[in-house]
Order: sequence, then structure tokens, then C-alpha cells
Amino acid sequence: MSSIRSLDKKVPESPVTSKYSSSDIPPHDYGEIVNDITNLSQDQALEEKSRTGNLREETGGTTQSDGKVEQEDEFPDGGWRAWLVVFGGMCNTFSTFGYVNSWGIFQAYYQETLLKDFSPSNIAWIGSIQYALIFLPGLIVGRLFDLGHFRSVFLSSSVILILSTFLIAQCTEYWHFLLCQGIATGIAAGGIFGSSNPIIAHWFKKKRGRALGYMAIGSSLGGTIIPIAAKNLLPRVGFPWTMRIIGFILLVVVGTCNLTMKPRLPPVNIKGGLLNLAAFNDAAFTVYCISSLTTFLGIYTVLTYVNVSATQLGSSPDLAFYFVSFANASSVFGRWAAGLLADKIGPLNVMIPFTFFAGILTYAWPFTRSTSSLVVVTLIYGFCSGTFVSLLSNPIMNFGGEGDAGRRIGMFMTITALGALAGPPISGAINASTGGFEAVGLYAGSAVVVGVLCLLTVRYLVLGRWIGKS
Repeated sequence: MSSIRSLDKKVPESPVTSKYSSSDIPPHDYGEIVNDITNLSQDQALEEKSRTGNLREETGGTTQSDGKVEQEDEFPDGGWRAWLVVFGGMCNTFSTFGYVNSWGIFQAYYQETLLKDFSPSNIAWIGSIQYALIFLPGLIVGRLFDLGHFRSVFLSSSVILILSTFLIAQCTEYWHFLLCQGIATGIAAGGIFGSSNPIIAHWFKKKRGRALGYMAIGSSLGGTIIPIAAKNLLPRVGFPWTMRIIGFILLVVVGTCNLTMKPRLPPVNIKGGLLNLAAFNDAAFTVYCISSLTTFLGIYTVLTYVNVSATQLGSSPDLAFYFVSFANASSVFGRWAAGLLADKIGPLNVMIPFTFFAGILTYAWPFTRSTSSLVVVTLIYGFCSGTFVSLLSNPIMNFGGEGDAGRRIGMFMTITALGALAGPPISGAINASTGGFEAVGLYAGSAVVVGVLCLLTVRYLVLGRWIGKS
């Protein structure tokens, strides 16, 4: 999306040079972290770092002046270290989005067993909180990433994710699941995922779409493997040990992620603190945020309720449990294709048609009348929705320089979280009031289509015309 205007020219820049290495910042100096986030007494804090030796001049291929990163060398766009970061990103999305995208199997299981006295809408709040919190911490995590606090946030979030998964095994009451599987797991996944996209922006430029597509494949693998594992383990070892085994799987995957993901560029302390409100002066950025919020009001509805709808259609319980895995497995190919196409024709040109088809398939989903037709709709839907999710942050990276990527992506994800939080419970409430999924499909499909119309508007605002690479 090379034609997108840079917002760096619009962002007020700090007169203070803030060139320091992440290794110079104590990983557990939380007082300093809070000071950095809020941007209170910024000049004094930087002056103090200079006196204590925590702020030093760097030499090499990257320099910083007035808060803006000026690169003397080109992006690696390849090489073993860059692709190792992408592999770590795959592990990242496996343990975050892949885990969260497996919610459909838990929704169905809880409705039939542990939480059968609660309405589908109430149970869906657990999953929607997960969906929302994987985006919501992005505002803080992105800012901390820009300031060089990646490792402390990443490691602590990893520990919380593993512990919360093991604690789910002990849950018996609704509020237990809401706290452990909804809030704790969601915040931890958000802390891990929030740093993944800015890191890719450090290592890739021309091949950024491909790198993001490959990274997003991990989400599909996690969303396929975890439901299949749960389906086969639940009748054999019971719910507690099923969650413990999933916890051990996540331990290995998250551990690999911690060992392989690493920022490349030095920290940047651009003036403005936690928010860069000047970014919203750009109409394309603002409309893109609105588009994502609207799309997420409907994009996760099928993944949340397809297992339940399959059971109501008359599919065998054994087969119905696999529908979430069907959708996630097919999304592997959607994410892979999206990454290749985005570098050639632009991310928006990939997202617009495939997201539109995802909306149409959301309309069609509740009107299927056989198991075979539902399988076909689910597979195609997984492919199309996978392209949207895999490229979600790609346009945001191109709305400004890499030095401020974490903050911009964080603001965007926080807005997106509102749609992810509200979407599945709204769909559950519609299902409860109508007794079927037809009205649910009409609502969710319309939300996705409106989001596509916003994407078309973004492309026009960026290019000044309706057709072109963007």
C-alpha cells in the first residue's frame, strides 16, 4: 500500500532526541513504564535517564531525530532471522487467536453440560470478552512496544495465559469461567498478540503482506488443532484434564514464541503519550477504524454458533463439534493466499472482495438445510474470513512510519475490540428471541457488508479514485 500518505508529517514531533536501547531499560521498572505511557514529565524523565546512563547514543544503521526513525539501511525483507520472527509470529497467533477462535467448541460444550442452565447469549459473553480483550490491550501494549518494553509485557502475558488455562480446569461456576476463560485469557492473549504486528513492521516492508499472511496461518492451525484435541480428549479424560493438556500445548508454543520474536529497530518516544489523536485527522485512518468495528460486529458470529446450528440441523454431535475446525482449517489457505496477493495488488484490494463474500456466506449460513451444504458454506466462509483477519493491520502499518506503528495499531485494535465484544452476544440475544439463526445471519451478514462499504471508502480516500493498487 505504497501510495498511502504518511501521517508522520501530521504528528507533532518531540524536540527531544530519544535514542535508547531496550536492553538499557530495566524490565520491571514499572514506575518508569507508567511515566512513559502517560507522557507525564517526559523531558525530565528523559533527562534523568541521561544522567543515570539509561539513555545513550547508538551507532549503526538506524538513527533517531525528533522522535522519528530514519533508516539508513533497507528492511531485511527476508533472511533466516526475519523468517524466524515470522515463525515466532505463527506461534504467537496459534496461542492467541487460534486459542480464542476455538471458542465455538466450548460454547457448544458448556450449553450441553457445565452451564446448561444459562442462556446461549450469557455463555457467549465469555467468548466475546475473549475476542474483545485480545484487541483491547493493544492501546497500552502498542505504546509500550514503541518505548522498548516489549520483553517484560510479552513474558508476563505468556505466564498469565498459561496459568489461566490451567485454572479453567478448576472452574465450576459461571463467574469462574467469565473470570478465567474470558477476562484473564483475553487480557493475556492481547498482551502477547499486541506486539506481533509491530515486530513484523520492523523486519518487512516489500514482503510485509506475505509475512503477515504466513504469521496468521498460526491462528488457523491453533483454531483447527485445539478443537480437535478438545473433542477427542473430553470423553476420554474429562474436562479438567482436557484443559490441562491444552495448557501444556500452549506452554510449548508460547515458549517458542518468546525465544524467536525480537524487535529490530530501537525504541521511539514520539510526543503525544498514550494516544496519537492527530492520526484521526486523516479521514482514511478514521474510516478504516470504523470499518473494522462494524465488521467485527458480525465476522465472528458464524465461528461462535456454527457448532450449535449444526446440531439443530440434525448433524450428529460428533460431527457438529468439528465445524469450527473446518472453518479454521480452510482459513489456512485464505491467509496464505491473502499474503501473496497483498504484496502484488495491495491489501485493501484483497480484503474488499473476500470480506464481501464472507458477508454473503453469513447471510446463507442459517438457510442451509443439510449437513453437506453447511460443510461447504463453512469451508468457503473460513477461507474468505481468513483473508480479512490476516491482513487486518497491514493498512494501519502504512498510515505512518514504523517508529509509531505500535501506538497506531494499538488505537485501531482498541476500537476494533468494541465490535468483537458486542457482536456474539447480540447474535445470541437475537437467536434467543427468535428461536432460530435466520435473523442472526441477516444481522451479522449486514454488519460485515457495511464494513466492506467502509473499506471501499477507505480505498477511495487513499487513492482519490475507486480503482488502483491500495
